[in-house]
Order: sequence, then structure tokens, then C-alpha cells
Amino acid sequence: MEQDTFLKEISMCRELSSKNGGKCNWGECERCGVIPLLYKLAKGEVYEKEDEVKALKKSALQ
Repeated sequence: MEQDTFLKEISMCRELSSKNGGKCNWGECERCGVIPLLYKLAKGEVYEKEDEVKALKKSALQ
């Protein structure tokens, strides 16, 4: 995945999360796997542990 696409997708998650109180049309941010998937596709980094995923989501959505 190209860097500009990655940044655009993360930006969309951030915007939807802030506008809709942690929800978008796909579901709730806390249960969503989009951000870890984007990091896997764009950077080759895999986050599987629950605490790592929570920290990743928190940093990406700020």
C-alpha cells in the first residue's frame, strides 16, 4: 500500500471516530480491525496482542 493511501485511510478513521463518537458505518472503533490491517498492509507490521492493538488504535485516532 502506498503511503498516501495509508495516510488517507487513517485520516478517514480518525474523522469518522471523532464525528460519530467512536463509530462508523462498519461498527465500533474498539472492535474494529481496520487500523491494524492498514499497518500490516502499508508497513508490514503485525499487531496481534490486545494491548498492542489498543495502543496502536489510540495513537492512530488522536
